[in-house]
Amino acid sequence: MDDAQESFISHLIELRSRLIRAIAAVFIIFAALFSWAREIYTLLARPMLAAMPSGSHMIATDVAGAFFVPMKVTLMLSFLLALPYVIYQVWAFVAPGLYAHEKRLVPPLIVASVLLFFTGMSFAYFVVFPVAFGFITHFAPVGVVVMTDIDKYVSFVMTTFLAFGVTFQVPVVVIVLVRIGLVSIAKLKEIRPYVIVGSFVVGALFTPPDALSQFMLAVPLWLLYELGIIFARFFVKPPVPDEGDYRPLTDAEMERELDKAEAAADAGKIESQKE
Repeated sequence: MDDAQESFISHLIELRSRLIRAIAAVFIIFAALFSWAREIYTLLARPMLAAMPSGSHMIATDVAGAFFVPMKVTLMLSFLLALPYVIYQVWAFVAPGLYAHEKRLVPPLIVASVLLFFTGMSFAYFVVFPVAFGFITHFAPVGVVVMTDIDKYVSFVMTTFLAFGVTFQVPVVVIVLVRIGLVSIAKLKEIRPYVIVGSFVVGALFTPPDALSQFMLAVPLWLLYELGIIFARFFVKPPVPDEGDYRPLTDAEMERELDKAEAAADAGKIESQKE
């Protein structure tokens, strides 16, 4: 009992140590980027500023918004830059409790997941935002000056980043589900029509209210699902034959077995008559 309690306490101490290291890494990067907070926000706002009519500006309706919003953006960027180190700390904590085959499988999936998340964010920034913001500002009524609050803009951008980052995790999710045996590749192909419909529903929920933006999220989601099915073939566990498995005989096999049994019985009768 004492050994179990001591082991639990040691795990808590290690968890605290790794959390402190991860948080410290984020704040160290934040301190290094603090002086460029305004430039970082301007870079984030560039797609919106480029789509706004000439002479329009973004506004800060909150008293301290002009200060705290760039700080918020810088802190989020610091977390993204520190994400590989944060994930390493998580991995170092859980790795001792994993089996050897799990240790071989998890690191490539983590690397792929991080790269796909950044790819999703980049796709939203360079492709989706210019199209979506251009659509919104183009349809502004006559006499309406397009301006947006910087805090609301950051909230919208972060929500979109999260939506596209999570969407681009679909191949990893598909591979994991197939690998652990929760679903088969045949089943994934069978539910493809539902996935396509669900992709457009997700696109409608997490993109601006225009068909083009919805399409730009739904199509990558569907294509990533197909990509996950392709790569999942390399992670399927080969079936292990079980000697205790039972398979009922077909009618033809049953007739052959009966014929063999009758022939053996007739042969036995003949031998007994000879004796």
